[in-house]
Amino acid sequence: MSITKNRQSRETLLALAAAAFPHQEVSHITELTEGMFNAAYRLDFADGSASILKIAAASKDGLLSNEIDLMQAEVAAMELAQANGLPHVARVQYSDFSRTRCDGTYFFMEAMPGCSVNSCRGELSPETFASLMREVGQFQKQTAAIHGEKFGLLGDEKRFDTLHELMQYLFTHVLHDAAARQIDLGLDPKHLMHLLEEERHLFDGVKQPSLVHWDMWEGNIFVQDGHVSGIIDWERAMWADPFMDDRFRCHTRSQAFLEGYGQTAFSAGEQRRIRWYDLFLFITMYVECFYRQYADNTDFVNWIRHEKDSAWKDIQVQH
Repeated sequence: MSITKNRQSRETLLALAAAAFPHQEVSHITELTEGMFNAAYRLDFADGSASILKIAAASKDGLLSNEIDLMQAEVAAMELAQANGLPHVARVQYSDFSRTRCDGTYFFMEAMPGCSVNSCRGELSPETFASLMREVGQFQKQTAAIHGEKFGLLGDEKRFDTLHELMQYLFTHVLHDAAARQIDLGLDPKHLMHLLEEERHLFDGVKQPSLVHWDMWEGNIFVQDGHVSGIIDWERAMWADPFMDDRFRCHTRSQAFLEGYGQTAFSAGEQRRIRWYDLFLFITMYVECFYRQYADNTDFVNWIRHEKDSAWKDIQVQH
């Protein structure tokens, strides 16, 4: 469990619901515990409808420097996706970033049908899972077709003319976070930034910023009747390279996903860029473990460390 989980009393939850749905009567409240970051609740109403409430952390304790106004970013990303006709994206019903009714920002969204792929993975046949990944690939392609003017995190006001500048910004932040907590990353930050600068051309070849979910792991993909029914948790969305999303990472990339996306082979430069994104993800995940203070996470940390070290070795060897 993470220290960023901002649980609230039933009284507060009812007050938030009353502000958002003044003509509805709450019949049942269920805490949703699968996610590790935000507090989330399902509210069922007397008329049979339901809504999902997400509440952000009360303070910046446990947050990384790249995690900027995440709740605002999520609402913006979902509304952008809706405006561009993306399927499987919940409608935002109400949002409040004032911290007047609650010590964290929050929003309500419509409840998505089905369950997360992560929660029912063992029940899915290999054929069904592959079919789902093709659908996710198609969704990813649609998301990548939504373009912005400059690169940057949706929750951040800062924007960049080039993708390389964004990557410098992101790496600088996460390396600073590691140094602030004296976290041993097993690498020389100065050498990493030097290599990143030398390979500027890999990133500067990406001219068009695309909408990137970034965190499309199986816990954020919903399935119903063998088909994708929802894509949730957009708080880390950014204007960047589509290859930065989770489904392109070394541990999640599948042939079925790539078929759905419409690209099954990559140039040497694209492969190299993708490996840099692997490294950024695993450094971020590793640092997160120390900031979030997850309980019983030894195996998880060991796995992340191994993947981080492997990516860093490849970056150096291939240079």
